[in-house]
Amino acid sequence: MLLAVVALTVAANETVMVGRFSAGDLTDWRNKSFQGETRYRFDGRTGRQALLAESQGTASGLYREIKIDLSRTPWLNWSWRVDRVLNGVDERTKAGDDYPARVYVVVSGGTAFWKMRSLVYVWSSHQPVGSIWHNAYTSNARVMALQSGIKNAGHWISEKRNIRIDFQQLFGDEIDSIDVVALMTDTDDSGQSALAWYGDLYFTAQ
Repeated sequence: MLLAVVALTVAANETVMVGRFSAGDLTDWRNKSFQGETRYRFDGRTGRQALLAESQGTASGLYREIKIDLSRTPWLNWSWRVDRVLNGVDERTKAGDDYPARVYVVVSGGTAFWKMRSLVYVWSSHQPVGSIWHNAYTSNARVMALQSGIKNAGHWISEKRNIRIDFQQLFGDEIDSIDVVALMTDTDDSGQSALAWYGDLYFTAQ
């Protein structure tokens, strides 16, 4: 009985670290450029060590290939902060597909690459919190606004999302795992600039 209780406690406390940015660690993270290079570096000016992203009309992201068993750790946790949002962009269009901060989880299509699907959490400039829409460039990506506008700009905000629940809501499918986690700050379509900070990213059982 005691062993069973211990096992349940360990399972409930299970954590899978994906991005240990507070420790200045980018091990296993890779760069993907779409238009120029968003600059990513470690920075402590906000009072805590974090990953700073600086975009000047650029679009590149960081990603990590890591298999996450969502039956064990379905909750993605992270924190982020932006200093401002973008002016006059319609994020539902290609011309306005820019974000001061976004975090992706990706389900690989394997050899059928066209089946790859992405769930994208964004700090939106203008769409209301809770809004959901298709990415302007691909129908295989769904976007959800967790923060919007300047209300919380200049402050660290913590997020916690159940990936299995959100994926089923946005795609209509049940999934047991994801294959990639990514983040990106981009302003290439609007030609504007943005600063964003990303805290540690990790999955938990609850």
